[in-house]
Amino acid sequence: MRHAPECIPCLMERVLFQSRLPNNGREAASMEAALKACAQAVSEEPNSARMAAKVHRASYDALGVRDPYHDLKVRADETAFRYVKRVRDFIESSDNKFAAAVKIAILGNIMDFGAGIAIDSPEEFDGVFESLLEMDLAVDDTRKMMDILKAGGPVVYIFDNCGETVFDIPLIQQIRAMGNRVVGVVRGEPILNDATLEDAARAGIDKHLDRLITTGAFAIGVDMEKAGDDLKDEMAAAGLIIAKGMANFESLGEESLPAPAAYLLKAKCAPVASEVGVKVGSNVAKVIP
Repeated sequence: MRHAPECIPCLMERVLFQSRLPNNGREAASMEAALKACAQAVSEEPNSARMAAKVHRASYDALGVRDPYHDLKVRADETAFRYVKRVRDFIESSDNKFAAAVKIAILGNIMDFGAGIAIDSPEEFDGVFESLLEMDLAVDDTRKMMDILKAGGPVVYIFDNCGETVFDIPLIQQIRAMGNRVVGVVRGEPILNDATLEDAARAGIDKHLDRLITTGAFAIGVDMEKAGDDLKDEMAAAGLIIAKGMANFESLGEESLPAPAAYLLKAKCAPVASEVGVKVGSNVAKVIP
């Protein structure tokens, strides 16, 4: 997805948020480095995700911290696990368990700290869970997803945020129960509050997958120019690619992918909402053939 003018202040606000997390006195240095990187990248890099990755790389280097979101990620997982029974009961009582599991997976996308209309801490999740559960999907392609899955073929499931990954587990269970192999994909390096191999092991999501690999890079979403052969091979063999969250949509939405892609997300900003064709705040399950 191409970046819009409002992406720049949004990106810098996210940088300010993360610059304060380590509390090491390097906030100003981080902001300065990010501003310089943004000024250069905005004209050189049309894709919003790749531009953001360059800006965050500069911020992280100036902060001197490998994973400034680590504490938030741990707390997000702890918060999500408190809802396991509530989620299981919701799905089991539903007339369409697959659609209910999709809804739960999208619900977790609110755990995107410091971004748009998302919450800023795991503790805020308790106050929004029930209202999120009541939301309908503004774009509901769950039947299309089911039809693709019934045709067989592996699924590449690209994760997004920590905490959110816990809410992905019921959907993965539904897919594997249909006989489909599921390959999970996490980030190659810590970036924002997105899940890495370390985070996946802590949350136990690796136990629900047939294989777990990474994007192979420090990247917002998936940068196909930096992706490893294992990811490219799994995507080439997939019957369906499921991509969680805005970052994966921004990075992959305009790529020519080898399989249909289902984008499951909450549209937390105006540019993404406009691209999808929904209002800001909408929950989306959109299949692109």
